[in-house]
Amino acid sequence: MKRMLMPVVALGGLLSAFAAMAQEPAPGRYAMQKTDSGIARLDTQTGEVSLCQEKDGEIICRMAADERTAFELELDLLTKRIETLEKATANGQSGLKPRLPSKEEIDQTMSIMERMMRSFMGIVKDLEDEERSPSGKTEDGPQKT
Repeated sequence: MKRMLMPVVALGGLLSAFAAMAQEPAPGRYAMQKTDSGIARLDTQTGEVSLCQEKDGEIICRMAADERTAFELELDLLTKRIETLEKATANGQSGLKPRLPSKEEIDQTMSIMERMMRSFMGIVKDLEDEERSPSGKTEDGPQKT
């Protein structure tokens, strides 16, 4: 039984050693630089920067706000917008020229305006007729000149 147990223990030790080696970063992958607030760690493979600080005997690292990533995202967004505008311009569409209304839209608008004007003029005519009507009443209102 001891003979069977020894190879299993040895195999387990080798597997744990391989697992530890797989998790360790490649030598020279990180560049460290001391800063006023702790240590800046640069991942030389990805370019990511982490800020590390020592707290309670442990080193705690958190990702720094990467201006380069934000810049590249904004650049990609602007590039897509430019491409969209260039395609629209090539197709004859442009946001600079307003679209003129169609004949049907003009006719509909004129019809609405005509009805409004006729209604308004009817109200004005009714008010004028009320002033001219001989009702026999004398109003003591202000005189109009």
